[in-house]
Amino acid sequence: MSETVQANAAKAPAPDSNRWKALVFIALAQLMVVLDATIVNIALPSAQQDLGISDGNRQWVITAYALAFGGLLLFGGRIADLWGRKRTFVAGLIGFAGASALGGAATNEAMLLGSRALQGAFGALLAPAALSLLAVMFTDSKERAKAFGIYGAIAGGGGAVGLILGGFLTEYLNWRWTFFVNIPFAVVAAAGAYFVIREPVGSRNRSPLDIPGVVLSTLGLVSLVYGFTRAESEGWSDTTTIGLFVASALLLAAFVVVESKVKAPLLPLRVITERNRGGIYLSLGLAIIAMFGLFLFLTYYLQIVKGYTPVKTGFAFLPMIAGMITGSTQIGARLMNRVPARLLMGPGFLVAALGMLLLTRMEIGSSYATLLLPAMLLLGLGMGTAFMPAMSLATLGVEPRDSGVASAMVNTSQQVGGAIGTALLNTIAASATTAYVKDHIGGAATQSQQQLVQLQAQVHGYTNAIWFAVGILVAAAAIVFTFVNAGSVDMNAASESADGAEDDLKVPVIAH
Repeated sequence: MSETVQANAAKAPAPDSNRWKALVFIALAQLMVVLDATIVNIALPSAQQDLGISDGNRQWVITAYALAFGGLLLFGGRIADLWGRKRTFVAGLIGFAGASALGGAATNEAMLLGSRALQGAFGALLAPAALSLLAVMFTDSKERAKAFGIYGAIAGGGGAVGLILGGFLTEYLNWRWTFFVNIPFAVVAAAGAYFVIREPVGSRNRSPLDIPGVVLSTLGLVSLVYGFTRAESEGWSDTTTIGLFVASALLLAAFVVVESKVKAPLLPLRVITERNRGGIYLSLGLAIIAMFGLFLFLTYYLQIVKGYTPVKTGFAFLPMIAGMITGSTQIGARLMNRVPARLLMGPGFLVAALGMLLLTRMEIGSSYATLLLPAMLLLGLGMGTAFMPAMSLATLGVEPRDSGVASAMVNTSQQVGGAIGTALLNTIAASATTAYVKDHIGGAATQSQQQLVQLQAQVHGYTNAIWFAVGILVAAAAIVFTFVNAGSVDMNAASESADGAEDDLKVPVIAH
């Protein structure tokens, strides 16, 4: 084994001298995409009032983006493999900037919703191209750990940064700047990428595009994301909601059958059937379910129950960001080459679950310093530690021609997880709130007592849903311990081995 590793290391091409400069622009683009998932949430009430959007249609500002982004990710990943990752990355950035300008200048509901769908579509090009560029540019073991540590911290903490920036822009400027702020991000990242990034030669997949796979995967994922989104507003027993879930199951089942038979599949099944990657995609999706639900509940708790302003709410999330950066860059990146990935990911999810567990003790008068602060620090620390090796291992050992679609699967698991988390946990919270009001409102004689019951009911709903989030994170840890069996990984050998490997199961060279 050691002779093979040495031989592979000797054959390995010299690393790109601009790779660290490239990381700056890749990270900037990833931050923009992750920011956009939450920044618009805070601006939504102002935009709704300004453009006269009805309560029934306001969810489409979020849903239009989620459907386009989630539905087109696999297609975007395949385009990156076919067309070139740098070219796809730059095109995605330019398109995202244009769509953001359209949204900021929107004069009516249709224009705003159209811009959000376009943002999602270009984001689906941009996100997998960014991650796959990292995967093919950073092949040295220690450097890859650092690069993915930075990327993992941004992927995990960017949503919370979005809450801060969204609150600041909405409170001190206006909602349109939550769109316009993307333009300088995108322009700088695109210009930097164009001049700095040099994609490794020979890593494209020039096979013909799998059109049936594109159609089936896009329709299946759109049905799944929309099903969960609709369940949140219309209920789980709604006929259309059930129909969307059934359609999604049939379409995705047909997609798997097609992918197992076509010569050049959109998603080669070898990418997801390897146990480490399969376990990572599944555990990441579950972790995001818990995280997105938490962002929602803590935002409502701080603003409605505690009376925080949007800006103060955003800053209240700073400890979580600090925890994520610390966990990702100081724990995950430093230990990834020394201990098996499961011993970082599994304990990371359990530490995050412990932070969630503290939040089940929330009451109306809970102290930020003694309850929310330690809970958010634990959440950030755990998630950052887990995300870093997950991001790296999810693309490690994949054949270069498959790196775009493997990267897209990481984003797909996160996007679908976000849709499920928002719908599922919000439904649980709403049901618990309604039940609490029904049981306690009779004893409230005065208006102030009734208002108190309403607030208590909301907090009761949040804590009920957070209990489910705790269970989901424990399940994510169990999946990691069950499926992720890779040790500390010699990435130099794995990268080189991937060039000629036909069977992904053989690729990572594991050091135990």
